Amino acid sequence: MENNNLRAMFLVLARRFGFLSELCCENCCGQEISLVQSHILFEIKNQHNPSIQDVANALGADITTFSRQVKALAEKGLVKKTPHQDDNRVQILSLTPEGEAVNLGIDIQVNQNLYDVLSHLSDFERDSVIRSIGLLNDAMLKSKSCCTPLR
Repeated sequence: MENNNLRAMFLVLARRFGFLSELCCENCCGQEISLVQSHILFEIKNQHNPSIQDVANALGADITTFSRQVKALAEKGLVKKTPHQDDNRVQILSLTPEGEAVNLGIDIQVNQNLYDVLSHLSDFERDSVIRSIGLLNDAMLKSKSCCTPLR
C-alpha cells in the first residue's frame, strides 16, 4: 500500500481494529455484546454521569438508534438509567456492577490483543507507534474538520 493514499491506510486500520475489537465483544463475561454496545459501555465509564445525549454525541450516533442500544444494555442489566435530578426528561446513564465487569473484561481482551499486535514490533517501533497515535489524536482534536464528536 502506498503511503500517499492516507484514506486507504486509515480505512484498513479502522477495519482491522474493528475486527480486533469485535472478537472481544462477542461473548464477554457470559454476555453477547455488539461492538457498538461495547463503545457505549466504554463512554459511560469514561464520562462523569453522562446523559443519553452526551454519550450519543460522543459516539456520533443518531439518538433514536442509540436509545435502542441503551435500552438493550439496560435489559441485559449492564446499564442503569436514572432521571436527572433537575429535569426528568433527561436520563443519566451509569454502569451496573455487571456492566462494570463486562466493560473491564472487554478492556482486558482488547488490550491483550493490541499488545499481541504490537509485540511484532521492536521496542522503538512500538514506542513510536504509541506516541504517534497520541499525536494524531491530539491533532484531530485541534482540527476544524470532522474529527470531533457532535456537540
